[in-house]
Amino acid sequence: MCGIAGLIFESPAVPGPWLRSLSQNLEHRGPDDFGFLVQGENNLHVTRQAPDDVLADVALVHRRLSIIDLSPGGWQPMGTADNRYYVIFNGEIYNYIELRAELVALGHQFRSQSDTEVLLAAHAEWGPQSLTRLVGMFALAILDRRTQTLFLARDQFGIKPLYYASWRHGFVFASEISAILELPGITPSVNPPRLYDYLRFGITDHREDTLFAGIRQVPAAHYMEIPIRRPSATQTTRYWQIDLNQQTDLSFDSAASRMREHFVESVRLHLRSDVPVGAALSGGIDSSAIVAVMRQLEPTLDIHAFSYVAEDPSLSEERWIDLVGSATRATVHKIRPKPVEMVADLEQLIRMQGECFGSTSIYAQRRVFGRAKEAGIKVMLDGQGADEMLGGYSYYVAARLASLLRGQHWTEAVQFLRRASRLPGLGGAVGLWLRAMDFLVPSKFQAPLRRWVNKDLAPSWLDVKWFRQHGVEPRSFSYTTGPDVLRQSLYRTLTEVSLPGLLRYEDRNSMSYSIESRVPFLTPALVNFTVSLPERYIIAADGTTKAVFRKAMRGLVPDPVLDRKDKIGFATPEREWLSTLRPWVDRVLKSEQLLAISAIDAGAIQREWHEILNGRSTFDFRIWRCVNFVLWSQSFGVRTN
Repeated sequence: MCGIAGLIFESPAVPGPWLRSLSQNLEHRGPDDFGFLVQGENNLHVTRQAPDDVLADVALVHRRLSIIDLSPGGWQPMGTADNRYYVIFNGEIYNYIELRAELVALGHQFRSQSDTEVLLAAHAEWGPQSLTRLVGMFALAILDRRTQTLFLARDQFGIKPLYYASWRHGFVFASEISAILELPGITPSVNPPRLYDYLRFGITDHREDTLFAGIRQVPAAHYMEIPIRRPSATQTTRYWQIDLNQQTDLSFDSAASRMREHFVESVRLHLRSDVPVGAALSGGIDSSAIVAVMRQLEPTLDIHAFSYVAEDPSLSEERWIDLVGSATRATVHKIRPKPVEMVADLEQLIRMQGECFGSTSIYAQRRVFGRAKEAGIKVMLDGQGADEMLGGYSYYVAARLASLLRGQHWTEAVQFLRRASRLPGLGGAVGLWLRAMDFLVPSKFQAPLRRWVNKDLAPSWLDVKWFRQHGVEPRSFSYTTGPDVLRQSLYRTLTEVSLPGLLRYEDRNSMSYSIESRVPFLTPALVNFTVSLPERYIIAADGTTKAVFRKAMRGLVPDPVLDRKDKIGFATPEREWLSTLRPWVDRVLKSEQLLAISAIDAGAIQREWHEILNGRSTFDFRIWRCVNFVLWSQSFGVRTN
């Protein structure tokens, strides 16, 4: 786990000051070591010092967080014996031991025990196709000195970040946007389409664009090839995608058994480390399963689990945390953050995240990583991705109902509606029915329907005229056209709507404390297997979510946890927090910064805020998103008009 960055110059330049700037801005991602590569027309320097007297056409920066092979043998930039390839790499390759054995059989020799050297040899042997063999999380850059090309790649789910931009001197890439923004001549301005997606739906990080106009990210499961001589002539290629066409005919019990095998094997691989490994424990099914499997695989392991406990009893999962901690003999560390602490830490949180975030729950997550840092834990396992692949949110129940309706399974749909509507958080039969319509009503009819249920695509506090002037039309993310609405919804949240943002939050929160966060639910084998299952295995006939995974974990996870019907996670008491901080929120919503943002009607959002405080309007996250956007634009000096 590390930080990487690099520059390609359209005409030779002395890169020293810029390289040091990139390195310093990424130090938190890799405090253990650092290195530079500088290539000129007739020279190559691979060193721990950024040279100030060498003309370069390409330069690379690496910050190291030592996890596997802590010796100098894992230092980067790392080159092949013939000096053709040099790599800088952020992430971990969990199946590196198996790949190493395969490469040794093909004649490769290794000088270290690092996964980086295995990755480099795999690229030398198989080229871009090596990416399909990797089980891990990664963002990498490989310089091919023979072809004079730079190869950038990102893992299948985008767990590790990789941003890039055209610069007045050429091309720049880095693990975090903030490092790019420090280069002279880059003026931050807002990207209107992404601003609409964020303000209206809280959606971030999907596809190539970012909230910054002109700064993009390598998409998940893609690689880029950049000619050093013509850095503007980039080519982006997808190397992997979730297979929605494959459908299994396994029985429910056989599918649960197979899922258990996949999951246990994934956790086994994710435990490979030369430093202590802990786990985030929310008390929900996913994190509890990770800790339980850790205990099964390592009976004598000193497991440290880290948990957020909400002060609000309705949001607290402490009893579930304690139950799992006791059953797995884990040492549980708890944090109980208060709203005033969030305000004190908010500026740093916004800077570390780089882009806006959807709710204050990521502050609770950040504090969990801070506690792990204090306990000396350098690697954490977390359950991100499980909800998106196993239907863990309430709207997946509505998606399952929509599948039954679209397939004209009327009797089954009525029975499902009657039984599932009893579950908490769905708003009864009417609420569940309306949510299902969100998936079934074509886009052109969405606007009037949403206005009717007070979920307008263009609410009064958004300046729709401004967005339309910038080519943005209000739209919904829910409507699907295929017969398997639930499967399509899982795919969309895995690739676009939900998971990309959650992975960014986790990466920045963990790396701000120099902690590697691993997500064992997100392997190609496990995800492809899950989406191949019949929808009724994901959402049961009574609306129970994660049905097949609950069955798979019987005997490992305590039954009371597996039988839970509620969904909390890292939920913070947002309404109470914002109400407690009312003077602070009022100042932000009346600030000159908000008045200068043309996309938001300041008067309308102030009225919305007071309607919520007076109990005349339903609370959602729109107030937080506006507050966050104001503070983000102020922190980064973003042009918003």
